Amino acid sequence: MTDWKAVAVGFVVIVVVGTGGLALPLVGQIGAGLLGGFAAGYLAGGTLGNGAWNGLVAGSISGIVVTLLAALLGSLVGLAGGPLGGLLGGVGVLVAGVVLTLIFAIDSAIAGAVGAWVKG
Repeated sequence: MTDWKAVAVGFVVIVVVGTGGLALPLVGQIGAGLLGGFAAGYLAGGTLGNGAWNGLVAGSISGIVVTLLAALLGSLVGLAGGPLGGLLGGVGVLVAGVVLTLIFAIDSAIAGAVGAWVKG
């Protein structure tokens, strides 16, 4: 069962650490997913599966939110190149965001399982 408080805390950790992690493009984002997933799994507790689930949900939600915001920004910036530029800018960012969401989800799920194990 999803512990929404744990997911919310994990989401906030991912966003805050991920924002600071922009200085280290890939490492910072993976680290943010790991820390947020661990926080969600630790707070949810229970079995490894429960921790992994809550970490996965926190990572997925944060990846989706970041993707939507980045695609919107890419579309707006791309509009300087005309309507086609806006479309290509938004779609390119959206595809990259799907990859980012998968990275957040997978490492957050693993870290969530570890967090539940540590608490257990």
